[in-house]
Amino acid sequence: MSAATHEHTYNAPRAVDRVQSVALAVGVAALLLALALSFVSPGGFPVAFWRPYLVAFVFWTGVAVGSIPLMMLHHLTGGGWGVVLRRIFEAATRTLPLLAVMFLPVAVAVVTRTLYPWTFPELAHEHVVEHKKFFLNVPFFLGRTVFYFAVWFALSRPLNRWSLAQDDEPDPRVRRRLRERMQSVSGPGIVLFGLTVSFAAVDWLMSLEPEWYSTIFGLLIMAGFGLSAFAFAIVCAVWLSRRNEELAAVYQPRWFHDHGKLLLAFIMLWAYFMFSQYLIIWAGNLPEEIPWYLRRLRGGWQYVALAIVLLHFSLPFVLLLSRDLKRTARLLGAVAVLVIVMRVVDLFWTVAPSALAADTTSAPATTYGAGAVLSYAMSFIAPVGLGGIWVWYFARELKKRPLLPLGDEGLEAALEQPHGHHH
Repeated sequence: MSAATHEHTYNAPRAVDRVQSVALAVGVAALLLALALSFVSPGGFPVAFWRPYLVAFVFWTGVAVGSIPLMMLHHLTGGGWGVVLRRIFEAATRTLPLLAVMFLPVAVAVVTRTLYPWTFPELAHEHVVEHKKFFLNVPFFLGRTVFYFAVWFALSRPLNRWSLAQDDEPDPRVRRRLRERMQSVSGPGIVLFGLTVSFAAVDWLMSLEPEWYSTIFGLLIMAGFGLSAFAFAIVCAVWLSRRNEELAAVYQPRWFHDHGKLLLAFIMLWAYFMFSQYLIIWAGNLPEEIPWYLRRLRGGWQYVALAIVLLHFSLPFVLLLSRDLKRTARLLGAVAVLVIVMRVVDLFWTVAPSALAADTTSAPATTYGAGAVLSYAMSFIAPVGLGGIWVWYFARELKKRPLLPLGDEGLEAALEQPHGHHH
């Protein structure tokens, strides 16, 4: 580590190994449980399994892909808040190959025509589906997803490579050149992220109800991805700061204060998009748009919507206004965990009611009784399942590099212990 600007190497603590093995065991167990439940749920396997799996897949993809623009934002703007989180973002983006594999079950659902209504033979001649056939067809759908992953991989791969090269580079001029290179990728990269995630949101989520459309939906999912990724990075930073003294000196209260402010900004951005979509569609009251909300504000779903308003926005918003809370790692971590849980609930609320629209048999079992409890429980077991496997892979990547970018110009300033009035 010739360029180490500090006598420490900042390697991942031993406890990461424990997390890895526990995460994998829990993940595999939860995934098997979700699979088993799908056999006894209404609709049976595989139909009952696809939606919970989609919730899980989109959530964890959001954590990894949402880390790309956050990493780029830091390359463009600098600041100590990003120096201490950068390696967490980088490790999250290196899980993309795993997520590409995790997409395979969704691909199977599309090919077997058992998840998206626009693939159902009986709906193929409906006016709306026929009208969108040039966009919503199996080969083009799968091809687009391959393209999204290729773009995300092409953006995150060089940033990861140059960041590591900076660590081992003794010459400050070469380090600066590497930084400039990372900046030159980051500007256009954020734009590409926006375009690919918008289209992915339309493909993976909006097309569950092909007759419905919302022009702000891509932005909403984009804000959700960024929020998931940032909340996850905060949870990692809080956990690491409590492992040993060396790391506690890195993840300082002033950086947590900045993280809390940024988390608040992301929550407000997400809420703004969420409310805008609702307001415009509700006020417009058009027959092709309004059923989407009617399905999600009746039959018990209104309570889920209320929980999202209170726990995804109101409570974190009020809590994050407190300076003391933002500077206290344990409390900030608790708010970030709440946000992560509510991101899953929000995706569940977006995905699960689409079954009511797609249900051509109109069997009431899909909405009421023990069957409903089972199928809805799966939407929370599946994210734990995929999440366990994802966290295992993430921890493996995190251990490969020092937890701080040792060649970053801002490292010295980020590690300085604030004096006097800063405290």
